[in-house]
Amino acid sequence: MSWLRALKETARSGLEIERLKLEPLIALRGAVGLALVVGTSLALFGPQIAASSAFGAFQAAIATFQRSWRPRPVLALVSGVSLAVSTFVGYVSGAHTVLFLCLLGAWTFLAGLAWAAGPTGGIIAASNVAIMLVTITLPTSVEDAAAHAGMIAVGGVVQAALIVLFPVRRWGAQRDALADALAAEADYARRLRLDPFAPFDPLPLMTARSAAAVTPREARRRPAELHGARGVAERLRPVLASLADPAMGVPGEGLERAWVNELLGAAGSVLDAAARAVRHGEPVHLSATDLGVLKTPDNDVILVGPARRAADRLAALLDDVLEIAEGTGTARGIPSDLAPDTRHRPTLPRLAPVVLAAMRRELHHGSAILRHAIRVAVVAVAGYFVGAALPLGHGYWAPMTAVMVMRPEFSQTYARSVARFGGTLVGVGLATAVVRGAHPSDTLSAVLAVVCAGLMYLLMRTGYVVGQVCVSAYVVFLLGMAGGDWSQTVTERIVLTLVGGLLAMVSYALYPAWETPRLRYRLADWLVADGRYAATVIDQYADPAHRDLDAVRSAVLATREARVAWQEALAAAQHEPVRHRGISRAAATDAQHALGQLGRSAMVLEAHLPAASAEPVPGAAELAEALRRATEQGARAVRERRLPDWRPAAEAVARWDVPTADGDGTSPAGDPVVRRGAALLLEALEEFTRALDERGGSTRVSSTLAGK
Repeated sequence: MSWLRALKETARSGLEIERLKLEPLIALRGAVGLALVVGTSLALFGPQIAASSAFGAFQAAIATFQRSWRPRPVLALVSGVSLAVSTFVGYVSGAHTVLFLCLLGAWTFLAGLAWAAGPTGGIIAASNVAIMLVTITLPTSVEDAAAHAGMIAVGGVVQAALIVLFPVRRWGAQRDALADALAAEADYARRLRLDPFAPFDPLPLMTARSAAAVTPREARRRPAELHGARGVAERLRPVLASLADPAMGVPGEGLERAWVNELLGAAGSVLDAAARAVRHGEPVHLSATDLGVLKTPDNDVILVGPARRAADRLAALLDDVLEIAEGTGTARGIPSDLAPDTRHRPTLPRLAPVVLAAMRRELHHGSAILRHAIRVAVVAVAGYFVGAALPLGHGYWAPMTAVMVMRPEFSQTYARSVARFGGTLVGVGLATAVVRGAHPSDTLSAVLAVVCAGLMYLLMRTGYVVGQVCVSAYVVFLLGMAGGDWSQTVTERIVLTLVGGLLAMVSYALYPAWETPRLRYRLADWLVADGRYAATVIDQYADPAHRDLDAVRSAVLATREARVAWQEALAAAQHEPVRHRGISRAAATDAQHALGQLGRSAMVLEAHLPAASAEPVPGAAELAEALRRATEQGARAVRERRLPDWRPAAEAVARWDVPTADGDGTSPAGDPVVRRGAALLLEALEEFTRALDERGGSTRVSSTLAGK
């Protein structure tokens, strides 16, 4: 993709406005908090203190809009206090240029590394650095700086207090995450009726898992319908896939297939009803027809073998889902206080070591976050020099713009640079026209600033360009209230914003962290994770008496993380102005499909794990080890741009078709479910090789497999 096309594609997203993402009540609450802080400060302390307190309340409210599962009051407090500390330290060192630049570089570098703790931490840290560059210009002494810092912290406290006093959809984010997971399962069940091999995106389940992490205090206050349902939803997916798969005993046509489709349709309706109940906290509404299909004794008559076991398991799991969604009970075997699937989130005092450990893990060559931290620190210092050198005054606009727009990913940085300049141009122009035409007083300027902030909160999760129009007007009105020169503000902000945006773009061109060259490594990581998952599942058949379900669960999570990492890398690479290196877009798509089928085949085997009292399956341990070793060697070949050779895995699978030595010598060895699953695994591996061989442009290597 060319640079011009990449810039065009990434900038287009900044103009999109989605009505479903508007949250007027939350926006109103943030605007009211800002109005209280600004009005009180203006009446008691004057316009300059009011401007500082406004920045604190403004930033605290923005922090609460970030995607985080922590309580919103905590985010507001952390944002307000951290901005207050940044402002005070920045002002104290501001009189000494060298010391301030060292502080700015170190502060910005740490803010860049904060992305290791997640997007929320990264955005809050970057915003604090950016706003610090403005607020340190307001005080005139150390005492004033302490007063300004105190009022900034008060702004965060006020926003946190309003969230506690006027909650909007308490536990709403967690409800939405769990409901989305259940709705995704429902959609999957319906798609399986048309395509028994339909893919499933595990992202909703991963999001629900992240949302389920709670502190001990939150666990005691969590609504009953959020207990345990995620764990049941996790177990539903392999059962649905197994029930639909023709390889597990249900032909592609006939009475059995028609009945399976009825079961899948009923399961989709039940899961949709449970999702609505969880999302809105209301009773579950089901049709008698759907319940009749799931409860009918015809299951025992029409279905046999693995399909019948899957249907029985499906009915039991759906009962658990309905029980939890109603809030009238919990799934069987799940305690009412803390379910086994509950994930514990560290409390705020214990969060610092976790964040520091995450940041330390990124201190290695090749880390995109480390490269971002270096990039943003250098740009912030360079932007400060450039802004000071230009004969415009208020040179902090350049580094502030650069810090605000820069992200670890190329497409977001470029989109935000263009959007910020365009939004600044429009916002400053409109605000200037209002000021010159109306000559507002300090009070009216404060009112206009609050209105602009409220509009920005409302549009927070939509087009970035539109939001920047509101932010630019907000800052113009606020600085005007504090005594800034209007004509200077217009000229300087437009020019210096352009300078900051250009510095951000140039920095990414000179010191990039492209995902395109890493695609093969991401693909290899996913292959290894899928292979370990399949091997771990088959290991359970080798020794049912000592089966380790925790190991299976860990392998599932690892393969999901690898899959999402690949998908995010592929999406980012599509917007990068870099030619593909070793893998084309078509090859990537086909290889992704093959690895999806590999994970799906392992999941079908997971749905039929034997009971602890079952007999060990002969040869399962050897098959598991062969799969594990073959996928690790195959991943090495992918990284080295060679074709994987699955001969050892094929030989292990072929041994399952050898007749037994006892009996009549005509029956294949091994469990039939494992034998079918192993054949599906091998087929997916061969498809993966064909994808790279036919489309990827790799050197052709003989891929004849034993047993074909």
